[in-house]
Amino acid sequence: MALKATIFKAEIQVADLDRNHYSDHSLTLARHPSETDERMMVRLLAFALNADEEGLSFARGLSVDDEPDLWAKDLTGAIRTWIDVGLPDEKIVRRACGRSDKVLIYSYGGSAAQRWWQAAGAKLERSDNLGVIDLPVEATQAMAALAQRTMRLQYSMQDGQVLLTDGTRTAEIVPVELKPIRSFRRT
Repeated sequence: MALKATIFKAEIQVADLDRNHYSDHSLTLARHPSETDERMMVRLLAFALNADEEGLSFARGLSVDDEPDLWAKDLTGAIRTWIDVGLPDEKIVRRACGRSDKVLIYSYGGSAAQRWWQAAGAKLERSDNLGVIDLPVEATQAMAALAQRTMRLQYSMQDGQVLLTDGTRTAEIVPVELKPIRSFRRT
């Protein structure tokens, strides 16, 4: 018998002072049986960091090979933004760059993420519509400690840093941009 996904509910408030974006979201996350709290919380952070993206939603991610963790589509169904978390195969990333206007990868995992970028970075450097952001392992572990089946979280972004709190505990995240997006298609 196959294991079922665990459902998490998250009420999040986003205050992005860098982009002057403020919003509230009621989200339902399905955590795949093989997904850790850390990975799920990185997906939630990726949502918060891109909350100003119109139509941003969670895709099937781990359940389907040709879908990202999050995406934003236009009214025709074309993918505007493709967002993956973790250490995706470089062939999948290159395919995503061809299928969407903008691709963002949020890597995490400390030395494993560094080894992944050393191996894949040279091949992915040519993709102008790709951005790669690494999250420090201490930060992702602190985020994982905030995971609960029902969450109320506040994300405050300023000067490239993120402060995440549930009202009692706090995680500070300083994303490191490994590869900036040079340009991306707008349809």
